[in-house]
Amino acid sequence: MWSSSAKSCRSTDTFPTMILRRSLPSVCLAIFLFHAVATAADWPRWRGPENTGWVTAGVRVPSTLPAEPKLLWEVKLGDGVGSPAVARGRVFCLDNRNEQETLCAYDLASGKELWNVPIDEVITDGTGTGPRGTPVVDGTGVFVQSCRGEFRCLNTADGKLIWRVNFVKDFAADFTGEKGLAPGASRHGYTGPPLVDGERILVGVGGRHGASVVCFDKASGKVLWKSQDDIPGYSGPIVAKVAGVKQVVSFTSDGVVGLDAQSGKLLWRTAVKTSYSRHVATPVAWDDLVVVSSHEAGLLGFRISPTGSGMKAEQAWVRKDMAINFSSPVLVGRHLYGLGPKKKLFCLDVKTGKDSWMKSTTVASPAAFVSLLVMKDNLFVLGDSGQAYLIATDPEEYRVISSTKVCGKNWCNPAYVDGKLLTRDHESLRCLELLK
Repeated sequence: MWSSSAKSCRSTDTFPTMILRRSLPSVCLAIFLFHAVATAADWPRWRGPENTGWVTAGVRVPSTLPAEPKLLWEVKLGDGVGSPAVARGRVFCLDNRNEQETLCAYDLASGKELWNVPIDEVITDGTGTGPRGTPVVDGTGVFVQSCRGEFRCLNTADGKLIWRVNFVKDFAADFTGEKGLAPGASRHGYTGPPLVDGERILVGVGGRHGASVVCFDKASGKVLWKSQDDIPGYSGPIVAKVAGVKQVVSFTSDGVVGLDAQSGKLLWRTAVKTSYSRHVATPVAWDDLVVVSSHEAGLLGFRISPTGSGMKAEQAWVRKDMAINFSSPVLVGRHLYGLGPKKKLFCLDVKTGKDSWMKSTTVASPAAFVSLLVMKDNLFVLGDSGQAYLIATDPEEYRVISSTKVCGKNWCNPAYVDGKLLTRDHESLRCLELLK
């Protein structure tokens, strides 16, 4: 486990040694810069600036997609399904290089590689070989997590190590690539993206001795709190005000938990048991509701309410006909947009659980996966074949505005930065211009 002592730091340099190698003014400057935030136009983490799939208001977005988007640059990558992140003119993406999960930084304007750092050995299973994580950028720190549970904070300028921990070695977590941890199937490694919350970063560590979710100080790696004993699901935590209380919501392999954001104290818990524990979709919160989905359990809405000793979760509604497998939905107002079984896109009233529309489409093919981004009044939908669609966010009807090809076969959420779309398919990282 990380602490400020040299004994517990797993860096190649101990933390005190790292400090002594710099002058005091440099240290102060680094600390100052670290607390700086990305600009509103950046896409610094999974599902964008707010972890919701929304493009920030005021950022230019297309009203229709070009028939042939302009390819600004392209770099070849090894196998992997990790999504890109973009901040301060740099693109960060995990690559498979020499059987190592390798974090690479590229110049947004040109695609030129600026640096690369091997993070961990890749894992191989039935879904392929290569990294599955999305980097998180905050100030001058970029956080990266390997499938095997190596978690590091690096300097965005040069990839130099700031701090690191290992979930298995430092928190006695079970490696989630091993069989037997979940019924019915082997696990696919740590894939749930970490989440920055102010001066802290939250991670699904999966330690069986009270470290399922761990909250670190993002600048130093110091553990601020840890909570619960669950094996992580494949989705990362979210932070939201639910029923008036700011909390961390984590969709684990066993169910959904709500934790006090400040202390990590358990507020509520509800079971979601499935044969493969394939809990992938990012949770969504609205008012007093938390919505999660699993391919077997269906799309579930839980109402969270205060009790005398804390809070409780009660099932408000369930839609098994809208079960999401591994495409995270997006919320627009009180309407949820997602991809259900049989490649059906849907729009659902999250308060009641009643659908506004369901539409069989060819958007998702062949693996029934889509990425969803909210672009002002429209929904940008990237199918797993690489075909993209612009669809109106209209609960009254399903309406396609335009469509275009942007990449090859993929299971990756794209990043969007002021007209530029960054895609990662099974062969390359691409930057395209969507604005005419």
